[in-house]
Amino acid sequence: MPQMSPLMWFSLFIMFSIVFILFNQMNFFSFKPMILKTEEKEQIKNKNLNWKW
Repeated sequence: MPQMSPLMWFSLFIMFSIVFILFNQMNFFSFKPMILKTEEKEQIKNKNLNWKW
């Protein structure tokens, strides 16, 4: 197997780093959180838990 020069390793590292960052950004910005309706918010707020220790 032929040896790679340090500049080729560095360019390969830069390329994979850029691809990794772009992939993560695409995943982050493609996520759409669910918007809760007011009724669902009230149910969450009014949930009362009785802890028995």
